[in-house]
Amino acid sequence: MKLYTAQYKYAGDDRLDITVKGKDPIGRCFAPTWKMVMGSKDGKISWDEYKQMYRELMQKSYRGNLGVWNDILGRDEVTLVCFCASGTSCHRYLLAGYLEKLGAEYMGERV
Repeated sequence: MKLYTAQYKYAGDDRLDITVKGKDPIGRCFAPTWKMVMGSKDGKISWDEYKQMYRELMQKSYRGNLGVWNDILGRDEVTLVCFCASGTSCHRYLLAGYLEKLGAEYMGERV
């Protein structure tokens, strides 16, 4: 599977919204919590803390939603989207790294 990341405005057919605001039930399996998002924005959670929290959340998601993870990994292409600016500390890059470890080929950020 070829994996890309992009900002929210990306509109391709392979788009997967992984924001906490997202309506897609598949994408919601990969979204951070509101506590994580607001804590990060408010400066109450460091990037290192955020990464640890997100890793634990994704481990739980993987155990509870294995079919969704396998569905994503079985697609030809997926582009993970969220609101963060390109190149910033963002969960879409963390998730891309986890999916890479599971066999996805990360192709980079779409512009």
